[in-house]
Amino acid sequence: MSRARPALRVGVGGPIGAGKTTLVAELCARLRDRYELAVITNDRNAHEDAQLLVRTGALPPDRVIGLDASSCPHDSIGDDTATNLDAVDALSARHGGLDVVLIEGGDDLGARTFHPDLVDLVIYVIDVATGEKAARRRSPGIAESDLLVINKTDLAPAVGVSLMNLERDAISVRHDRPFVFSNLRDGQGGQAIASFVIDRGMLG
Repeated sequence: MSRARPALRVGVGGPIGAGKTTLVAELCARLRDRYELAVITNDRNAHEDAQLLVRTGALPPDRVIGLDASSCPHDSIGDDTATNLDAVDALSARHGGLDVVLIEGGDDLGARTFHPDLVDLVIYVIDVATGEKAARRRSPGIAESDLLVINKTDLAPAVGVSLMNLERDAISVRHDRPFVFSNLRDGQGGQAIASFVIDRGMLG
C-alpha cells in the first residue's frame, strides 16, 4: 500500500536496554507485509542496532540506515535533526511510496525526546527492571509521548515490582494518554502497539 502523502515518521525512544530495537523489530514483523517500511537507527556503537535489525531479518539492508550518534544519541533526535531528516529523504527517494519510517533513538535521562519536526508520533519505552519509580519521573518521554510502553513485565516478580503500582502511576502521570504493558521478547503487547501505530497514524 502506498501513500499519497509523506511517510508516517514514528520515533521509538527510551533508555539503553529498555527494548527499543526489539520493539522496532516487532513492529517490522507485524507491519511489513501490509505497509512499505524503512528504519533509521541512531546508535553510539557503530550502527550496532541497524546491523542487528538486518541480521535478524526485520527488514532488508536497503531499508535500514544506521546513523552514528556518537556519545549523544538524544542530540541527533532532539536538537540537531538534520542528519535524520536527510536519511528520511534518502530512504524515500530509494523506495518511492514509503508508508512508515521508524526512527530509533536513545535518551538515557529521559529529559529530552524527539523533536516535533522529526516525527509524527513518539513511542517511549521503559523497563520494568528500573523499578516502580520509573513512571513517576515525569520526564517528557514518559509523560508526553503518544504511547508509553512498559516493557519486560516478566521481570516484575524477580525485581519486586508491582505492575498494579506501575499502572497507577502511569495513569497519574499520563492522564488520558495511552500506555501498554509488554514483554516484547515473547511478542506480548506487540499487536496493541502495532494497532496504535496504524490507528493513530491513520494508515488505513
